[in-house]
Amino acid sequence: MQGMQGMPVTILNANTKREQGRKAQQGNIAAAKAVADIIRTTLGPRSMLKMLLDPNGSIVLTNDGHAILREIDVTHPAAKSMIQLSRTQDEEVGDGTTSVIILAGELLQAAEPLLERNLHPTVIVRGYTRALEDALAGGDAQRGAELHRH
Repeated sequence: MQGMQGMPVTILNANTKREQGRKAQQGNIAAAKAVADIIRTTLGPRSMLKMLLDPNGSIVLTNDGHAILREIDVTHPAAKSMIQLSRTQDEEVGDGTTSVIILAGELLQAAEPLLERNLHPTVIVRGYTRALEDALAGGDAQRGAELHRH
């Protein structure tokens, strides 16, 4: 590929290793779970503080998952996607940045055995979508029942 003035543009680092298939899936899941595991202990009433070294060399103590994710530097594409998920959650909702990362990590972990059984990723996603629809419908049915009682 060529950029301005006919100079070559490097898209991938020369040391980049390309993985495909099952190995790529496993690597992506492991990277996403690693991000979730980093901030898992910052959630809930027994949350723990993380000690970070910021770019200026100062030590920062925080249990804010989104702040932690802003400070870590990752190169794996799946890990970057997880961090982008947290940023999007913050921009759209303003809360739940840690929860959304932990939930995504758990969904990926639950998909692992299904992938090992050779289920196609689109089939797994279809199952997650149906589970969401059922959960939302169940909530509507429950609210409807409550309205009829009153």
